[in-house]
Amino acid sequence: MQIIPAIDLIEGKCVRLTEGDYAQKKIYNEDPLEVAKAFEGIGLMRLHLVDLDGAKLGEVVNWKVLEKIANQTSLKIDFGGGIKKESTLKTVLNTGATYATIGSLAVKSRNVFEEWIERFGAKVFMLGADVFKEKIAIGGWLEKTDIDVYGFMQSYMKKGVTQMFCTDIQKDGKLEGPSIDLYKKIISKFPTLQLIASGGVSNLEDLKELRLIGCSAAIVGKAIYENRITLEDLSKFNEK
Repeated sequence: MQIIPAIDLIEGKCVRLTEGDYAQKKIYNEDPLEVAKAFEGIGLMRLHLVDLDGAKLGEVVNWKVLEKIANQTSLKIDFGGGIKKESTLKTVLNTGATYATIGSLAVKSRNVFEEWIERFGAKVFMLGADVFKEKIAIGGWLEKTDIDVYGFMQSYMKKGVTQMFCTDIQKDGKLEGPSIDLYKKIISKFPTLQLIASGGVSNLEDLKELRLIGCSAAIVGKAIYENRITLEDLSKFNEK
């Protein structure tokens, strides 16, 4: 199981929210590049980079951070938040992202996203399923829907999407443990899916449990920044 550290961006700074609430914002580092280099330095190979300004605005804002990290590290970056237009998608990929993270667009504009999959190939996309009580939430988690997460995932697997990350909004940023039962259900329904756990990871035991149930990767954010999981811990876990 791969560890994918997360950097959430507001005004170019490394922050974390609690339950997706922009009012519950905490700044952890003024320099995201420094944080990314620290992750690379312990042997991690991927980075989950989220433009929270972009997610709220519906237009990518923190270009320069993506560009800096892509140019000055060898991390495979998945970048999301505000990718609504094809021109934006192209710029994200040309600026150095390995994967474009798509969330709200896949719900609100299915035709557009399906066209992108055909044109650019499913492999450049990482689909985000943000979930509230097994229903999809969109727009930086500000909007709830009645769309069932399982049907949502299945429909895009049929289109060739192979990796998806699932975030339980009720768990995210609270350090109360990941949604093990939800992930077990998803894995049992879709055994070929590369499921990436996201939200709620609070310690190494959580990571061990996610590996045990069959998650292909886990996104870790707040637990690192609150020193619940040290970089040394991640380095050792990554070696096993």
